Amino acid sequence: MQTWSSIPVPRVAGEPRPLRLFDTATGEVRPTAPGDTARLYVCGITPYDATHLGHAATYLAFDLVHRVWLDNGHDVHYVQNVTDIDDPLLERAERDQDDWVVLGMRETALFREDMVALRVLPPREYIGAVEAIPEVVEAIAKLLAGGAAYKVDDPEYPDVYFDRSATGRFGYESNYDQETMNRYFAERGGDPDRPGKRHPLDALLWRAARPGEPSWPSELGEGRPGWHIECSAIALNRLGTAFDVQGGGSDLIFPHHEFSAAHAEAITGEHPFARHYVHAGMIGLDGEKMSKSRGNLVFVSKLRAEKVDPNAIRLALFAGHYRTDRPWSAELLASARSRLATWRHAASLPAGPSAADTVARLRDHLGDDLDTPRALAALDAWAAEALSSGGSDATGPTLFRAAVDSLLGVEL
Repeated sequence: MQTWSSIPVPRVAGEPRPLRLFDTATGEVRPTAPGDTARLYVCGITPYDATHLGHAATYLAFDLVHRVWLDNGHDVHYVQNVTDIDDPLLERAERDQDDWVVLGMRETALFREDMVALRVLPPREYIGAVEAIPEVVEAIAKLLAGGAAYKVDDPEYPDVYFDRSATGRFGYESNYDQETMNRYFAERGGDPDRPGKRHPLDALLWRAARPGEPSWPSELGEGRPGWHIECSAIALNRLGTAFDVQGGGSDLIFPHHEFSAAHAEAITGEHPFARHYVHAGMIGLDGEKMSKSRGNLVFVSKLRAEKVDPNAIRLALFAGHYRTDRPWSAELLASARSRLATWRHAASLPAGPSAADTVARLRDHLGDDLDTPRALAALDAWAAEALSSGGSDATGPTLFRAAVDSLLGVEL
């Protein structure tokens, strides 16, 4: 699958800061310690609707991870998937009397356009679930051969399921109790009441072909992949095990990331799947999480159509910490627009205060679990001084502009 176009990232004078991130599995902010190549996997969209601000907040958070690693001199091997075959996509296509392939292609194309507009650096590899089906089948075959998966006793639909007890570590990524797991599994695409399963939480690996549904021939029989196994196979085959960060929204902590880790670890016998599990908070509107089911979405493409500067959208979402659930509002966007205008004015000055200390603080704050509120405050302080008191450093505005571009992805 084609990724989107990239943009140049300026090199910034001064000393980079290593990146520390909160790890969901350990509950601690810990250093990321990549080798020469930092390895990042971020779970992508299911393309049955346009990119909303909840999506944007997640991909912007991991864009910052990407940028801080680049600032530290790492090559970044970033992989992202697209779940271009799954129940929600098929259900939306049926509801709208649309072709599911066309729907998926159309929304994926719009997502790429939104990412370009938001100046999100592209993944090196952008992989659709459909194109990865041979890899998924191979992974499931290994799980079956190792006893970590089984077919339900159903002659009509012999679906393949993962045995949640296969690794002996199930639950380490989310740290959720049984009641919470049960609730989220039922709410987030699981099928706890499927007859023939060994345990209600066992996750679907391969869905046997049903009438009227797309399916693919395989050694497992005609069918299509489950959700979690696609990320296991795609990540393992491109990043290997113990890669640096697996990321996504906090609604993916369970069951998606728990199972994608368990699948991969059962296949390889190696632990952990990722060295950090990093999750972005949810964006709300009118006091509720922004979601398709609630119909309270604010779409990036709609804001773009209204001529909202995507740089202001970035700044609005960076006003809160990436891990917090936070609201979107007209006031938030207005504040971001004002901040952007102030920064642009300051960056256009022929001279100003030295920006070296400000850039050092920017790096400190981003290196400390992507603390964007404090980072923005440090930049606000420089801009305010530049506009109120001036300065004689001709490199100050240039360094300020380059750092904001390189590290925050905001173009002044």
